[in-house]
Amino acid sequence: MFIEVYLLMQVALIPVYIREFRLSLLEVSLVAIIPSLIQLLMNIPSGFMTDRFNSKYLLFASMMMEGLSALVVSQTVSFWTLVSAVSVNRISSPLYHIAGLSQISRVTDRDKMSRSVGVHNALGSLGAALGLATVTISLATVGWRWAYLFWTVPVLAWGVVVLGSPQPETMQSEKKSVRKKEKLKLSNVFSIRFLTFLAATSLYLIGTTATSTFMTIYLVKLVGLSEATASLVFGLGPFVGILGSLSGGYAGEKTNAKRVLSIFIAGCAISLSAIAFSSQLYLLTVIYAIYMFFGYSVWAPMNTIVAEISPSTERGLSYSVYFFSEGLIASVAPAVAVAVITIVGIWYVMPFSIVFLLGGLMVLQLLYYPAES
Repeated sequence: MFIEVYLLMQVALIPVYIREFRLSLLEVSLVAIIPSLIQLLMNIPSGFMTDRFNSKYLLFASMMMEGLSALVVSQTVSFWTLVSAVSVNRISSPLYHIAGLSQISRVTDRDKMSRSVGVHNALGSLGAALGLATVTISLATVGWRWAYLFWTVPVLAWGVVVLGSPQPETMQSEKKSVRKKEKLKLSNVFSIRFLTFLAATSLYLIGTTATSTFMTIYLVKLVGLSEATASLVFGLGPFVGILGSLSGGYAGEKTNAKRVLSIFIAGCAISLSAIAFSSQLYLLTVIYAIYMFFGYSVWAPMNTIVAEISPSTERGLSYSVYFFSEGLIASVAPAVAVAVITIVGIWYVMPFSIVFLLGGLMVLQLLYYPAES
């Protein structure tokens, strides 16, 4: 929950950054691009560390970096200091997610994996929702900087709690597998199935990253909402995501994770198409909530598939490669979308995203998934 508190804050605050720091659309996109590149570079090292070190030390380090960098953001008067601090904040994400998801996959029975990941994602959604709620309240009262400052104490305190907690016991079969582990074989990770899965999720992420990065600008510039109202609508997503994450986890447990993922991606594309034709606030809000429900539902089946198509002894590396591809998309997609939007207008972010969502859905159908047999 705490690791996701700051996740969407900088995205929601993009219109505020433009006004306060007097930035162009291209300049403000650096708030998304540079931190994403830094996060990208940390994914593979995080995977290697996860497979070799006690996970709670990595979790402690991630919480410390998150809390201290947020403290710097709350005090900055320089745009480049803002970008630097947000970049450090984003380093905490791969350290946490790769260590945390790898540990979950190793201590959870396979038939309960999807549910466990769904609960894990729901708590992340709760954190992101609380962060956006804090931004909305701060914008209307004491200013956006207090949104960052507010969470620093509980984040740092929780890091200390994590450091003092016992290491979860790994299942006995996993312990034996780790003891017998031979020299790392990259071919065990980069299988045809895994590469097909990465291609499908990468296309999906291009579409959703473009939408999430520019949604508040879309609502302000094209729909005509105020910054506070746009932030409020945008902030509904993680709250809906709590239900979406739980639904994705339980649905993946009841049926094929690939089939569930396909349904959710199709739901994203359909609801996003409806947003493009909505202008009334109440209707747009309802459809956006539906879109975010599907958007958060995909993570449980995605993370479950990663665990099931990768070797247990290289689980950390498998997740790091998966998050590396996700980080690469998060770094590139906003820049590509900016180039297109600059030429044809902000309205184009919707069809741009829909095309890539459908592309990811089609590639996913090529994945041979064990649960189908």
